[in-house]
Amino acid sequence: MSEENHDEGISKDEVTPVDEAHDSGDALSQAEAILNEAAADAEAPEASDKEAELRDDLLRLQAEYVNYRKRVERDRDVARDVAVQSVFVNLLPVLDDIDAARAHGDLVDGPFASIANKLDAVLEGLGLERIAEAGVAFDPNIHEALIQQPHAEIPADHVAQVLRTGFKKGERILRAAQVIVSLGE
Repeated sequence: MSEENHDEGISKDEVTPVDEAHDSGDALSQAEAILNEAAADAEAPEASDKEAELRDDLLRLQAEYVNYRKRVERDRDVARDVAVQSVFVNLLPVLDDIDAARAHGDLVDGPFASIANKLDAVLEGLGLERIAEAGVAFDPNIHEALIQQPHAEIPADHVAQVLRTGFKKGERILRAAQVIVSLGE
C-alpha cells in the first residue's frame, strides 16, 4: 500500500486519529472540532457547500445519537426503579412479620433484633418509607380506611390507629396504610 490515499488525495501523515482531548468531550463537540479543522483546510468554494451539507448531516446524526443515549440511560433508570420496587413489594410480608414481632416484644434484644434493625436501615437507605403515623389527617391517597370510630383525643377525619403499616418509595405508594379513622367525640 502506498503512503498516500489516492481516493481522497490525503497522505497518511495528514490523517490522524482522534486525539485524547477529543475523547474526553461530548460527541457533538468532537464532530464540530473535526469539521472546523476540515473547514480550515478547505480551499475551493464548491467544497465549502459540500462541507456545509456534510457538517449539517454529521451534526444531526450526532444530536440523534446523544438523544438516543440519554433515552437509553433514562429507560435504564426506570427499569432499575421498577426492579427495586418489585423487591420492596415482595418484602412487605416479611416487614409485617418483623413489625408484629416488635409489637409483641419478641425483638427487644438478640441477634434477630439486630438483623431486623439492619434490614430496616438498608431498606430506608434505598428510599423505602413507612406510612404508620397516627393522629395525622386522613389522606385517601396513602391511607385505606377500614373502620370509623369515635375517639375523644383525635379530631374527626384523622387517623386514630394504624392497623397495617403502609409503605412508599419516593412519591409512589407501594401499599396504603390500613387505618381506623376517628369520628371525633
